[in-house]
Amino acid sequence: PHSSLPAGSQLPCFHGSSTIRNLKERFHMNMTEEQLQLLIEQMVDGSMRSITTKLYDGFQYLTNGIM
Repeated sequence: PHSSLPAGSQLPCFHGSSTIRNLKERFHMNMTEEQLQLLIEQMVDGSMRSITTKLYDGFQYLTNGIM
């Protein structure tokens, strides 16, 4: 994978920081399609069982009618 950030970028958020590395880690750029599918299934399963998800869904329903 390569960075689409142009060489010599003037964007201050990319100077001397680990922004690109952190984004690659967050988006799991090193995983295969199969590994990503398993990871996402695990994340969704964990979210569906989470009390905080249930509480947030209830909040959204009560305040915005979203379910």
